[in-house]
Amino acid sequence: MRNPLQEQLLKAGLAKKGKVDQIAREQAKQRQGKAPTAAPEDKIDAQQLQAQRAERDRALAAERNAQAHARELAAQIRQIVDANKVKREGEISYRFTDGDKIHSVLVNESLRTQLAKGALVVVRSGDGYELLPRAAAEKVRERDASAIVLDHGQSAESASESEDDEYYSQFKVPDDLTW
Repeated sequence: MRNPLQEQLLKAGLAKKGKVDQIAREQAKQRQGKAPTAAPEDKIDAQQLQAQRAERDRALAAERNAQAHARELAAQIRQIVDANKVKREGEISYRFTDGDKIHSVLVNESLRTQLAKGALVVVRSGDGYELLPRAAAEKVRERDASAIVLDHGQSAESASESEDDEYYSQFKVPDDLTW
């Protein structure tokens, strides 16, 4: 890969073979485009850029992990509800509030008394609502407390509710009153 001038200089004895080989190597390196080493400022900028990319990648990975964990919890709740839901039957409409809306489920007399005593809990399931026994509802509560819509057996009552209960206890309410 020597040029004709180098060949002529070698034949005439005006150049040494080692020197010609060294020049040929340097020319080959230049053709391959090997650039000189980067300046220290460029290295610092590259390190900062790499650190920013790594931080962004960590943030994205954490967000993906959080979304995967939320999907996993939702799947576990769905599985618990499907495995433990109580069959609803009857023609009594049991009304409850979910947020600012009133919803109802059809139950019979025994399911209604179990709901009132807190043995059964109303849980949000997709677009509808299901009845779960207390043990299964506690498993759901561990995963996502917002999935539980109605729980009369929950012992956490606020002080204002207990004051209201004391005040209204002086008024008699008929036993057959349903709403």
